Amino acid sequence: MSTGTAGTADGGGRERPIVIVGASLGGAKAAEALREAGYRGGIVLIGDEHERPYERPPLSKGYLLGKTPREKIYVHPPQWYAEHDVTLRLGAPVVSVDPAGHTVTLADDGRIEYAKLLLTTGSVPRRLPVPGADQDGVLYLRRVEESDRIRAALRPGARVVVIGAGWIGLETAAAARTAGAEVTVLEAAELPLLRVLGREVAQVFADLHRDHGVDLRFNAKVEELTGTGGTVTGVRLADGATVAADTVIIGIGIAPLTALAESAGLEVVNGIRTDEHLRTSDPDIYAAGDVANAFHPLLGRHIRVEHWANALNQPQTAARAMLGQDGPEAVYDRVPYFFTDQYDLGMEYIGYVEPGEYDQVVFRGDRAAREFIAFWLSGGRVLAGMNVNVWDVTDPIRELVRSKRVVDPKALADPDVPLTDL
Repeated sequence: MSTGTAGTADGGGRERPIVIVGASLGGAKAAEALREAGYRGGIVLIGDEHERPYERPPLSKGYLLGKTPREKIYVHPPQWYAEHDVTLRLGAPVVSVDPAGHTVTLADDGRIEYAKLLLTTGSVPRRLPVPGADQDGVLYLRRVEESDRIRAALRPGARVVVIGAGWIGLETAAAARTAGAEVTVLEAAELPLLRVLGREVAQVFADLHRDHGVDLRFNAKVEELTGTGGTVTGVRLADGATVAADTVIIGIGIAPLTALAESAGLEVVNGIRTDEHLRTSDPDIYAAGDVANAFHPLLGRHIRVEHWANALNQPQTAARAMLGQDGPEAVYDRVPYFFTDQYDLGMEYIGYVEPGEYDQVVFRGDRAAREFIAFWLSGGRVLAGMNVNVWDVTDPIRELVRSKRVVDPKALADPDVPLTDL
């Protein structure tokens, strides 16, 4: 196991550290992976937030519902960083990267040299570009303090309008209904999650939320957020209707934070473009998590996945690659995975499929009872699978996706045929 260094010495003969920009789940797991891989040199982990690295899924799930205590969201206990000789710089935005000089510059004009650099800068919520969107009571969800603000607004009888029926929108809607709020969800498409899941499965989530009392409105175009005295009071739609609101939560997607990469001259195409080792167009700079548009050997193309599993697992690959270690651990080829919890529905999704890339959706189980597995197929090959309130099946679904075998749709739909037999 390597114990050595990642690069060159600075002008004073000191070994330059590995610098990680983005004190996120990805950044913290990268620091951990470097130490586990035997690296004994310096590690500097820099973040613009004042919180130590934490996981984001609880912010729209257990933490937002008040079920997960704050201490549980953090990646490591506070003492972990000192115990593992990781310099943690919080509240320290990085404003530029100089690949030629191997330095990053902080907002306070401080400069840090690096041997290797890992960008785990993540993403930022897309802003709603309509009048009135800057008023009090208009909330986004990405950081823990934003989850705190939303949770404070979710009270019995509160009128909550959620704009966007993606994962964040639906999870916050579920939390709001669970808290007793009156919830309206406004979605521009015909169904929630239509682009991600397709019509057949998207309908399941529409039915779920309607069964829990959510007012779902599709093909909705927002014209303005109305207000009084700088505080939001409603949402005006293109058809002239106005939906009263005490709180408006906006979940219309996220954008990768690529400004540092762009200014540094790295290749940026829907995120920071990397190879299968998570190496960017600069051999000493790597990227992982939401911001990385990485080449995926199994899929044969670049993909950018905005989910927790990438931030959790890609850092191990990046760490090995930065240390010059060969082998399968330095190649990222995990099958994409994500999950959601809404009301009494739990779901896991394994695989990757774009709209128009599949020709069949096969169901196994009871859709009406919301206990089933859905498979997306192309030419008889399973591209992705999603288990809803059916557990302990992620491994065989993952192997079906990896195998690229042609399967019999009738056998795939038959609960009496074990998935492992396929």
